[in-house]
Amino acid sequence: MTNDPHWLFESWLAEAMKQELNDPTAMALATATPDGEPTVRMVLLKGHDARGFVFYTNMDSRKGGELAANPRAALLFHWKSLRRQVRIEGSVGPVSDAEADAYFASRARDSQLGAWASDQSRPLPSRALFEDRYAEVKERFERKKVPRPPRWSGYRVIPDRIEFWSDRPHRLHERRLFVLEADGWSEGLLYP
Repeated sequence: MTNDPHWLFESWLAEAMKQELNDPTAMALATATPDGEPTVRMVLLKGHDARGFVFYTNMDSRKGGELAANPRAALLFHWKSLRRQVRIEGSVGPVSDAEADAYFASRARDSQLGAWASDQSRPLPSRALFEDRYAEVKERFERKKVPRPPRWSGYRVIPDRIEFWSDRPHRLHERRLFVLEADGWSEGLLYP
């Protein structure tokens, strides 16, 4: 057993990368509107270390607006094939420009172009309009490096609670809860 939740997460993620059939880095991201209405969607984990859990998006998207108004979020990883899940709660902050630039540069060119063409989460009058915008962006950056759009970056969820849930027979599950305190992580168990 370890008392370092980041080490334990890395261990579980490594197992998921070997066994989970589709998107082992997929996580549900829950945010809240300024009025406290919860919203949730799936995003992909693009980095993790002792500083937190990183994902990228259009900052003008619905989630970006919600995080600007209320910089707290919850994440959920569910690895069905392993019968495990990890719940994470914490504050949210931006990644550095250097981190965002490096990740954006690693994306497939079509994904880079799509980031320029999309007004993520905004109403779209027709699919044809988006496809036309994509074609215009593709032409604009033909034979050029695609820079990161100014409205596109990453967020880091800085955890203060991490729960590791393991399925057990007869719903007698194991739940390990790590809570960040002034002197580091404390660990306890929760009833199933």
